Amino acid sequence: MERISLLKELENKLLINFNNIKLLDTALTHSSYANQKKGIEYNERLEFLGDSVLQLTISEYLYLNYIDKTEGELTKMRALIVCENSLHEIARGWDLGKYIKMSKGEELTGGRTRVSILADCVEAIIAAIYIDAGIEVVKKFILENFNTMINKAIRNEIVLDYKTKLQELIQQQENSIISYNLISFEGPPHRRKFYTEVLINEKVSGKGVGFTKKESEQNAAKEALILLEVINE
Repeated sequence: MERISLLKELENKLLINFNNIKLLDTALTHSSYANQKKGIEYNERLEFLGDSVLQLTISEYLYLNYIDKTEGELTKMRALIVCENSLHEIARGWDLGKYIKMSKGEELTGGRTRVSILADCVEAIIAAIYIDAGIEVVKKFILENFNTMINKAIRNEIVLDYKTKLQELIQQQENSIISYNLISFEGPPHRRKFYTEVLINEKVSGKGVGFTKKESEQNAAKEALILLEVINE
């Protein structure tokens, strides 16, 4: 599919029509792609701006709509709404990995599903909409697309640290023991992939993959929480 067709397809998903569609293209261009193509702009600057626009929009919304909440409570809610996990969930809903331009090497090592890359692209898209259409349009876009995250944050259903959440849950069960086991790893030292399982009372309760041991353990804990029906996928 030609690039312009892909961008138009994503526009339809986002319910946004760009005046300058090159902004959307830049928002979806990873640095690994730009490093191979001289003179190509990539999305890190847009990501920087998008983060601020997102923070402002969510801060204003919470301030105006939750007047009974303290500054500390509002800060915690905002952190949950704009965290990397929330951004990743939104990106998955758009099937965003399909539209990102990245190097073959990045793609072969799982770049299209990597949490950090997808989350960064969501922020970059927010910035692109802000530049293209202005603050009111992007605020409406954010509130419509983050509505589920806002409601989850209010109900405290968003988890920033899956390992801690699982540990707290298991501690409620007397004499229960949780442990993590590195099953295997593969790939060169600079791009190694780790496979981990989490065991509860010596029974495998979840498995995870990541590009660091910590990431693979977090993903194993997340799967365990899903299987225990503590959180939704």
